[in-house]
Amino acid sequence: MSSSPEQAERPGTARPTTDPLDLVGVDELLTPEEKDVRATVRRVCEASVDPYVAEWFEKGELPAVRELTREFGRLGLLGMHLTGYGCAGLGSVAYGLACLELEASDSGIRSLVSVQGSLAMYAIWRYGSEEQKQRWLPRMAAGEAIGCFGLTEPDHGSDPAGMRTRARRDGDDWVLDGRKMWITNGSVAEVAVVWARTDEGVRGFVVPTDAPGFSAPPIRHKLSLRASVTSELVLDGVRLPADAVLPEARGLRGPLSCLNEARYGIVWGALGAARSSLRTALEYAGQREQFGRPIAGFQLTQEKLANMAVELTNGTLLALHLGRRRDAVGSLRPEQVSVGKLNNVGKALEICRTARTILGANGISLEYPVIRHMTNLESVLTYEGTPEMHTLVIGQAMTGLPAFR
Repeated sequence: MSSSPEQAERPGTARPTTDPLDLVGVDELLTPEEKDVRATVRRVCEASVDPYVAEWFEKGELPAVRELTREFGRLGLLGMHLTGYGCAGLGSVAYGLACLELEASDSGIRSLVSVQGSLAMYAIWRYGSEEQKQRWLPRMAAGEAIGCFGLTEPDHGSDPAGMRTRARRDGDDWVLDGRKMWITNGSVAEVAVVWARTDEGVRGFVVPTDAPGFSAPPIRHKLSLRASVTSELVLDGVRLPADAVLPEARGLRGPLSCLNEARYGIVWGALGAARSSLRTALEYAGQREQFGRPIAGFQLTQEKLANMAVELTNGTLLALHLGRRRDAVGSLRPEQVSVGKLNNVGKALEICRTARTILGANGISLEYPVIRHMTNLESVLTYEGTPEMHTLVIGQAMTGLPAFR
């Protein structure tokens, strides 16, 4: 029996015939504009983030936060999926690809952009008055003002209905008291969108961070998202004028819709961390020799690489579908976003963990990005909704029965 060309090929001499990170040709489904956005974001990350991010992570700081924010503003990345007020008005897939490239550098960098555009800016854009929009959105889109989003509290994460932050009327003013926790951008923000309980239900407030009684002490000793500014917000009798309230937001639907915006970006972003880790593992396996040959030539290593590639492909196709649907319909239902967040972050974390095993002891070194991505995704897994909460959102959509309580 004659051997096939594959059988006749000597071990170690074969070459990939397709892009090993895009085995099914997803790139062919993207528009030229979407590819241009992706390439632009990758170039700026390679120049302004990648050479420094491991050091930032190791030191637990993001010293270039304002410079990066202004640079992202010049590129039109901040609130890029919003329209008007200096925002780029690009499509959902372009925004998703930008998130992917940002998180391929670091989850903290993507979080900076997500919180700015999909939480703080979106809340003002969707629920704010015209005066609030004119005052803040152009500056935020340009990166001249940084925003944060205050919903999570020390004792209330998955259950925002239990929030204790309170806003009471005092004459024509509002007075806010309370604390928010795990707030990205908090210590460097010029404006905070803060959600508080009132006699009228949950309301949102646009809070200048120089208001008396407002402080944002940074949170230290993190072992994840270290290249990111994370803070507590303390509101101690913060007095605001009557027009500080977001007029179109009443109840929890307002903040939860903002979270859906941010979760959509995470659906894409987590894939960036996964892609970076898979690429690193693939390159490492081709160079690292054991028992006389590259470890990429061993069956168990190839099984790991193949499984990682399949999961990355599945996640990318899911993200692309959700993006196309979002552009066609105008929004995504909560359970659709939950499917994307639950699947893609969980699978991305598995990819990073598997890539770490291929690198062996080198996998825990910041000389490679894998351990940084892996520890970052441990935070991404539970922020913007834990796996348990997204599972129950999906379960309710399937059965019609809420199981949250």
